[in-house]
Amino acid sequence: MADTLVRNAAVESALGSRATAGDSTFTRNLTETRLTPPRLTTEVGGIRSVARALHDDVDDLHKRTHEDEWRTAAAERGKASVTSMLTELAGLGFAWRDIARMVGVSVPAVQKWRKGEKASGDSRIRIASLLAACDLIMSHYMVDEIASWFEMPLSSSAPVTPIVLYAANRADLVFEFASGHVDPEALLSEFDPDWRERYRSDFELFEAGDGNRSIRMKG
Repeated sequence: MADTLVRNAAVESALGSRATAGDSTFTRNLTETRLTPPRLTTEVGGIRSVARALHDDVDDLHKRTHEDEWRTAAAERGKASVTSMLTELAGLGFAWRDIARMVGVSVPAVQKWRKGEKASGDSRIRIASLLAACDLIMSHYMVDEIASWFEMPLSSSAPVTPIVLYAANRADLVFEFASGHVDPEALLSEFDPDWRERYRSDFELFEAGDGNRSIRMKG
């Protein structure tokens, strides 16, 4: 009985937060009659549906704020010279091959820009966007050694890294991974629905009798 009263009180409190000033009759009747188990199930189910819808709406809003901030920051970053932007990316620890991959050009193209050759406007905004993405992740999600973080697989089950996501034009998934709000394997499934089969291994690591790790066939 005590547990039921506690649950009723919790539900009434939650329902009260949904009520407006004109809902006093509803709240009074709810309190006076208490909640029968069927009514409790119905009311809690309703709250759960509202919470799920709110969760989805907030997720979408957060993704849009990521996109808006990233786009604005990239425009600001793009005011700097290409040479200085590349130098800053290198200073963050990125290898030239990874910069080239995420910008969508060859390593020789990056090397030419480093020497002062002109980059196209499209390449310039891509470089600025990569820097802006790093700014966003470091400032909001306290990621240290950002270049190393970009090399870190989302899961030990697949060799998919933020570099892979970013190079595939899925910066949105990179931001979601950095935020920590989404299961990394759910992000992998959004990126590649067949990733489990694609990266499935017939081998596994195990600790041998001598205490060292070894590899063997599964099963």
